[in-house]
Amino acid sequence: MSNEWQYKLLKGLSALTCKLSYRTILRIGATLGPLYSLVGKKQKKRGIYNVMKGMDVSEAEASQILEELFKNLGRSALEILYMPNLTKEFITEHIEMHGLKYLDKALAEQRGVVILTAHVGNWEWMGASLAAYGYPSTTIVKKQPNAQVTRLLNEYREMVGLEVFARGGSEMIRAVKAMKQKKLLGFLADQDGYIQGLPVEFLGQESSAVTGPATFAQKFKAPVVPVFTYRKANGIGHVVEILPPLYYEDTGHEAEDLYRLTEATVRVTEEFIRQHPTEWLWFQHRWNTKLHEIVDIDEKLKVRDAVHAKE
Repeated sequence: MSNEWQYKLLKGLSALTCKLSYRTILRIGATLGPLYSLVGKKQKKRGIYNVMKGMDVSEAEASQILEELFKNLGRSALEILYMPNLTKEFITEHIEMHGLKYLDKALAEQRGVVILTAHVGNWEWMGASLAAYGYPSTTIVKKQPNAQVTRLLNEYREMVGLEVFARGGSEMIRAVKAMKQKKLLGFLADQDGYIQGLPVEFLGQESSAVTGPATFAQKFKAPVVPVFTYRKANGIGHVVEILPPLYYEDTGHEAEDLYRLTEATVRVTEEFIRQHPTEWLWFQHRWNTKLHEIVDIDEKLKVRDAVHAKE
């Protein structure tokens, strides 16, 4: 049986949402968001545990952070349905861009730019704002469990000017081509690196870190520019924060050099999350892969020790 009806339902909800004012959808989202915690009790419990570890706070403080997170997720969900209204004028009015000089300087190097980002704030609107400001933006995305949600998201991403690549296969060839064309290539790099990752502690827990940003930086001698977003203090609109670039330093020890840059990407991501804890998905399965499950873990731990010994 076709799931086409799900796509049509989402499109219908989006059309209705787009008829409302921006402030109205934010109010609705903030009301609906916390309702998810009632049905997602496992996610909430997991999130509270991770907040306590990552922020070094009490269970009560962690619970408050999760409550605010669910409000923000509700707002972001409605904002995604609102994406057909994202004109350049709307973006200019509601999204502040900080640190564009870092991005301009990185692009001027003519090697392409690896964009390091995370599931903080409304990352979909962040990508839309970069495209609206004329930056040639591409992104590697993970397919959603529901194909119709993926379909709608990719449609809206392309509508606002983003070029989208799914993980793996021929799509990675297109990602390589994007770098050769001196474009921005975005990585949501705050997820579990699985068995192929590197052992880098993240927010107080041992974890497997993804190596994509460092690998592309090495291959193309390209800068890695951290770009994150967070909601404005009044809740209306966003700030896109562009930070100084990170670079792959070739010391002749490739494994150590890749580890060093990967760890740097994790640290800058971790720091931003700690500054904006109510905006990150604390309940995601970021720490699923245990160290003993990582391929060649003994060798990778030796590399980690060697890097830290040189610091």
